[in-house]
Amino acid sequence: MSYINENFLELQESYLFSTIAKKVANYTQEHPDKKVIKLGIGDVTRPIVPACIQAMHQAVEEMGTLEGFKGYGPEQGYDFLRKAIAQYDYHARGVDIAEDEIFVSDGAKCDTGNIVDIFAQGNVVAITDPVYPVYLDTNVMAGRSGAFNPETGTYEKIVYLPVMAENDFKPELPNQKVDMIYLCFPNNPTGTVLKKEELEKWVKYARENHAVILYDSAYEAFITEEGIPHSIYEVEGAKEVAIEFRSFSKTAGFTGLRCGYVVIPKGVKGYTKQGKEVSYHQLWNRRTCTKFNGASYIVQRAAEAIYSEEGQKQIKENIGYYMENARIIREGLEKAGIPYYGGVNAPYVWLKVPDGKTSWEFFDTLLQEYNVVGTPGSGFGPHGEGYFRLTAFGTKENTIEAMERIKSKGC
Repeated sequence: MSYINENFLELQESYLFSTIAKKVANYTQEHPDKKVIKLGIGDVTRPIVPACIQAMHQAVEEMGTLEGFKGYGPEQGYDFLRKAIAQYDYHARGVDIAEDEIFVSDGAKCDTGNIVDIFAQGNVVAITDPVYPVYLDTNVMAGRSGAFNPETGTYEKIVYLPVMAENDFKPELPNQKVDMIYLCFPNNPTGTVLKKEELEKWVKYARENHAVILYDSAYEAFITEEGIPHSIYEVEGAKEVAIEFRSFSKTAGFTGLRCGYVVIPKGVKGYTKQGKEVSYHQLWNRRTCTKFNGASYIVQRAAEAIYSEEGQKQIKENIGYYMENARIIREGLEKAGIPYYGGVNAPYVWLKVPDGKTSWEFFDTLLQEYNVVGTPGSGFGPHGEGYFRLTAFGTKENTIEAMERIKSKGC
């Protein structure tokens, strides 16, 4: 008899974005005459920039020759890309990250999910709420959560760190000792950020409690204001306690190409039951060599091209396009009298659901009456109830039309 991993039975019935997709598909099937504008799932709409396309063409040509053919590459990523990442994303900001502390992957979603493999099942996990669902779900799968309470929408062994308007979307330090801390800034879903002094207290807590911060900075390229850290390693001491995740998905539109990376400094240590220090870098490298054959050479050449002068110019134009959409959303909500947050340093706008509706009721209203799709806040966690996420990753034309519909009818 084969037995299942019963931790999967503790998961909520359906993954958030799968539920949204099903609802939208059912509606469009029943109303084929309606133009539905999707500002829900954070997929990009701008094409891959020419610098990356050219790099891929060249890599494809190389693969068709005896001299340039590549088989299995290094599991950790090719040196040319790791060097570019270290130089442009870290050294240029005064952060000393070694090339071999960077692990190239097929996306941050995989990394943030797979990282749980190297942590003990008994670790106490702190997660900001609302939060990107992958952080929570993968810890449930790994057995760190305990039972789900349907009345509160929480798991008994997870420590929730509320981020909401009442605390200016700044999570407060836990009032109990935790071992793993998930932070995501610029934040998905709220679109808010933390200043350096806010991050400093988290690094201090982690160092004092021998905890590890799992820091998702996938949206750092969208930061527009001065003084907002792009990396947690800008905080002194963070290289001893933090693992950082980055993605090319939104930065360069690689949602279909799949490429990202995780940084694990050698100074980040965990402990055996006997108290012996072990480098998480060592464990992740061992896991990577066992379970991953590396991102494709062609895609890594495309990622390298992001750091060229033309590549930087081109992706910044795309980022500017999306942030203009964010401005259109913000101004539209303001004219409609709907309170909102975010959308200045991130491509997400987090709005307060009007008229006392639940976030799923508001989802249905937007879909059925306005033919606009967003993401219910409750899908990101209990403290997301009463809020709603709109994404700036649509086309400019659709974004304008969606906000005109909302402004003209009111919510």
